[in-house]
Amino acid sequence: MMEKRERVSKIICFFFLILFLFSLLQVISPLLLPTGMYTNLSGMVGINDNDHLIESMPIPLNFIYSCGDRLCHQKAERSFLLNENQMPFCSRCSAIWIGLAIGLGVLVFYTIGLDEKFLYLLLLSFIPIGVDGVGQLIGFWESTNVIRVFTGLLVGITSGMGIGIIIDELKNNVFQGDGKTVKK
Repeated sequence: MMEKRERVSKIICFFFLILFLFSLLQVISPLLLPTGMYTNLSGMVGINDNDHLIESMPIPLNFIYSCGDRLCHQKAERSFLLNENQMPFCSRCSAIWIGLAIGLGVLVFYTIGLDEKFLYLLLLSFIPIGVDGVGQLIGFWESTNVIRVFTGLLVGITSGMGIGIIIDELKNNVFQGDGKTVKK
C-alpha cells in the first residue's frame, strides 16, 4: 500500500510547507503575545467575534487569530492555553491542522495508491470524531481535550494523506510531463 518515492514530490512538499507553517504559527503565536492577554476568545464559527482584540495584534499573529476567529468556535474551555493565552484554534481544530501537515509530510516521501482500502481507512477515521461530536452535541457526555486532539489528529492525518493522493492522481492522470491536460 505505501511505497517509498523515487523522488520527493515538489508540489506535495509545497502544500506540506504551507500547512506546517500554518500549524507552527498556531503554536508559537500565543507564546509571542504578552502573557495572559487573550484568555477567552469564545465565539461562533463563521463570525468575526474577536476583531476588536485581533486588530491590535502584530502581523502575522493577527492573521492566524483571524483565521481561528472565522473557522473555529474558539471556546475557551475547549482550547489550550500557552503563555496563559488561548491558542487561535480549539484543541480539535488545532489537531486537525497539525494532522493535515503530518499526513502530507508522509506523502512527500511515500506514495499510497488510491484504492478501496485507503477509502475505507479515510471513512473509518471520521467515525470517532463524529461519535464524539454528536454525543457531546446531544448531551450524552462532555468530551475532553485529549479526546478532541486524538480524533482531530486521526481525521487530519488521513485527510492530509488523501490530499497527497489526490495531488498524485491529478499529476499522474491529468497532466503529463509537458504540462498539457490529457483526457484519460
